[in-house]
Amino acid sequence: MFDGVLFFPVTPFTASGAIDRAALAEHVGRGLDAGPGGVFAACGTGEFHALDPEEYGEVVSTAVETAAGRVPVFAGTGGPLPLARRFSRIAQEAGADGLLLLPPYLVESPAAGLVAYTRQVAAASDLPVIVYNRSNALFTPDAAAEVARMDRVVGFKDGVGDLDRLSRTVLAVRSALAGSGKPFQFFNGMPTAEVTVPAYRGIGVELYSSAVFCFAPEISHAFHRAVTTGDQDTTDLLLREFFHPLVSLRDKVPGYAVSLIKAGIALRGHDVGGVRPPLTDPAPQHLERLRRIIDAGLEIVERTAKEAGR
Repeated sequence: MFDGVLFFPVTPFTASGAIDRAALAEHVGRGLDAGPGGVFAACGTGEFHALDPEEYGEVVSTAVETAAGRVPVFAGTGGPLPLARRFSRIAQEAGADGLLLLPPYLVESPAAGLVAYTRQVAAASDLPVIVYNRSNALFTPDAAAEVARMDRVVGFKDGVGDLDRLSRTVLAVRSALAGSGKPFQFFNGMPTAEVTVPAYRGIGVELYSSAVFCFAPEISHAFHRAVTTGDQDTTDLLLREFFHPLVSLRDKVPGYAVSLIKAGIALRGHDVGGVRPPLTDPAPQHLERLRRIIDAGLEIVERTAKEAGR
């Protein structure tokens, strides 16, 4: 079971467009040194959508080898059903500890179809599965409860942000699993999840993806510490001066939820290459804005640490 800040590494590419395994190992290693609660490789931030099966295997195996058992490594899977099953088997062969099930390709799916999709992907390997509620994979509370009862499904991640529906989903899953003793966790999977963490925590969803951890683990940890200890002043300060400006910048261009993360890593001194089409790298003026946002966040972390005597 997971605890703390969850790390979703990017997938570095060389100038020729190949997977840069050395850069990936360094990126994952740096993240591990910063103390995450788990690593989620080849997921949304890792451009799962842009990887072929062979490349996917390279990414997952590199993350597993670098982690060396220090924390669990989950891998993304999803897309067309035959490929999702194939990705799941590759992840198991690479030594992953579990899977994050991303949406099927393009089509809008009825609840019964999502349940069947989850069941078939889960059956393709022996790995535990976290389902991801987002985009065209929208689970009703009843469907979420049904998949939660599946032996291999161990978590539900929400990337929609409908708190009314999520609250009903959490209660439906808890009711479905009552008395079973089955461990099950809920995750906040919203882009730049920190901005919704206070609201999600109010309905019992405390774990979250932190893309910021990729390039500024100091800020990510400072926010997590503030929100979990009830330090409202620091929580509000980081939201106001760092996370909200980052979201404003992110929303300027589709795909910046990934592009800005890679750019942030480069700004902190580790080149991981650009993004693959159809995503685009940030414009120069947006890079400069990102630099200022990061500097502001780091300054807050340094100042509050001094005030707290850390």
